[in-house]
Amino acid sequence: MSHLTDFQTFVLLSILKIVVVLVITLTAVAYTVLLERKVLGRMQNRWGPSRVGPFGLLQPLADGIKLFLKEDLMPMASERPLFIIAPIVALTCALVSIAVVPFGAVKHIDGVDMFAISDINIGLLVILGITSIGVYGIALSGWSSNNKFALLGSLRATSQVISYELALGLSLVGVVLRSGSLRLRDIVATQSTHGLLSWNIFGGFQIVAFFIYLMAAYAETNRAPFDLPEAESELVAGYHTEYSSMKFAMFFMAEYANMITVACVATLLFFGGPSSPLGNLLPADFGGPILSAIFPVLWFVAKVFAFLLLYIWVRATLPRFRYDQLMSFGWKFLLPVAILNIIATSLVLALKG
Repeated sequence: MSHLTDFQTFVLLSILKIVVVLVITLTAVAYTVLLERKVLGRMQNRWGPSRVGPFGLLQPLADGIKLFLKEDLMPMASERPLFIIAPIVALTCALVSIAVVPFGAVKHIDGVDMFAISDINIGLLVILGITSIGVYGIALSGWSSNNKFALLGSLRATSQVISYELALGLSLVGVVLRSGSLRLRDIVATQSTHGLLSWNIFGGFQIVAFFIYLMAAYAETNRAPFDLPEAESELVAGYHTEYSSMKFAMFFMAEYANMITVACVATLLFFGGPSSPLGNLLPADFGGPILSAIFPVLWFVAKVFAFLLLYIWVRATLPRFRYDQLMSFGWKFLLPVAILNIIATSLVLALKG
């Protein structure tokens, strides 16, 4: 009987975790859009959204209602099943990868880790695998639309993502070599002893790997200055030209959810995840059981927020690349540098060992 109650507790706590994380992620997606519009406005010396609610804080809600109430158009010559499936694939893959992200310190209640939906020993591989499946959503959307601009956009997106996936994966090998594990909790643990000094970007000398990851992440998520798949000046809106209403909203949400996932992974692999930048200067039980559980989550959110601000800053500053420049940058520069970084990291670790 006790086994049954233990199982019921486990299921209930797991469902609660999933619901809470999903709600927070979707809210974060909505407000990342608002953050981008406000920050871009300030950088371009204008207000940004300021009418709906105090300081424009209800703008995401108004946008959501507008998209939900719009007419859902579907081109006559489109491949209907694939046209409908494409945005679902894109959004699902963007949201599922959050499941393996540990966003707080290890706190168990009845044997359940409360600050990670699932703690698996190949978490990093799972994230890379799921994000690469998301490309199918983009490829299907362009092909099924039966529109030349959409097809060009999706072809650009797929070739771009495949090119940068390689550099992105290789940039993380140095971090994996240093921690000796693909489990995200272990990678965070190796960076938490001396705070800032033991983070992979500083203490681990993985600053080159972080630069490669950053560039590849911009290209992976189709963001400026690598937003060629939806280049408005050339391709109308790229792969989602024919989409409207909630299907368009799903692509939009997928893009921002991918940004948040990329920011979470960067935080975990290079900036110590939920660990404090002060390291062991603060004891693990600082502030009692409640504060010691809340502080790591706040550190994690602050680091992700800083990464998102960097995303927006780059968009406000840099112009779009030409497509051939984008591809040659990936294959001729990022890939060789990523391989050199692996060789250098391996050599240093071998000499230390």
